[in-house]
Amino acid sequence: MKYGGILRIGFKLLVNDKPKFTALLIGITFSVFLMMMMTAMFAGILNHSYSTVTNIGADMWIMDRSVNTPTGPIPMPDYVLDAVRSMDEVSYAVPLFIGGALIKLQSGNFQSATVVGLDDNSLFGRPDLEQGSILNIYADNTVLAVDDAEFPKLENAKIGTSFELNDHRCTIVGIARVAVNGLNGVPTLYTTYNRAIEYIPSTRFTLSYVLVQPKSAAAVAGIKQKVAKLGYVALTKAEFNKSIADYYTYRTGVGTNILLMVVIAFIVGLSISGQTFYTFILENLEKFGALKAIGAKGRELIYMILFMATFTALTGYGLGVGFVTLMIMIARSRLPNYAATITYWNLGLAFGMVVLIAGISSYIGVRKVLKIEPFDIFRG
Repeated sequence: MKYGGILRIGFKLLVNDKPKFTALLIGITFSVFLMMMMTAMFAGILNHSYSTVTNIGADMWIMDRSVNTPTGPIPMPDYVLDAVRSMDEVSYAVPLFIGGALIKLQSGNFQSATVVGLDDNSLFGRPDLEQGSILNIYADNTVLAVDDAEFPKLENAKIGTSFELNDHRCTIVGIARVAVNGLNGVPTLYTTYNRAIEYIPSTRFTLSYVLVQPKSAAAVAGIKQKVAKLGYVALTKAEFNKSIADYYTYRTGVGTNILLMVVIAFIVGLSISGQTFYTFILENLEKFGALKAIGAKGRELIYMILFMATFTALTGYGLGVGFVTLMIMIARSRLPNYAATITYWNLGLAFGMVVLIAGISSYIGVRKVLKIEPFDIFRG
């Protein structure tokens, strides 16, 4: 390696000064930990906010233009379903109802819940069952309960457990599982569409969504145009998820607060590492001057400083990611509804921030080292 010798010298200078090296690692590790933890929490929130879309699994969703989140639907008239079913581009379309209800448990306690009403004929979007038979949902006054992080709020209900749902007697006939837990912190119940609109008071319009299966990918554009003429909007699964993400990112305080914490973490890491690295350079100026005196070129010193800053930054990055991963694993084992999750984009964001910290720290050190003259060092 052309610069192997000078890089080895830089490595020894760095690690032999244990207090400074430790301070650099702590600053960058803490910065990465904060950035990763905040963005992991945000990614988890978004992942849970998609839960209804993910769990139902429809390719296209038709809804009112003002809908922001899946659990906050705006009812539509029934003719929308008939109009969509008549479109040549549509393979099939089914209704979906989503609403909130108040449950009176056997203990007498009250508990809010989300009720999902599936199409009576096809039960499209039904969850997988852990216990019970899906056909039992057609019996009188029956529901499926989802076994997720909020399930204990039903007071450890099981098949055969009865409760009051808006003054209607309901019995659990199945325990279901879903891919993603919800975000609202309430249990989820599934039943048939007609039973749901009977149980839950609503306006004169009861249709929350129309779930559509296009005949082909090319048919999506035509469906969107025809639905727009009806005064509503048709979104693919990916588009609906993006709309939800945009809402939480830009129209609530969640995105702003997360961004603020990331900026604070970056400033903390930059200030600690930059100041410590600058102090390290000052304390070793005579060594850099000696290297210049024995023939080291300015380019070689630049590479050495870049190597030192990069090595420290990447080590701190690895430690920070490791601590975040450990923290999330511990939290998930003890808190079933903990939402944080590590994704490629928050790993990339933290890595980019660390590279920026290393670059700024290197720039500070390079400027100082290039200005020194061997004559000044030896004269002192």
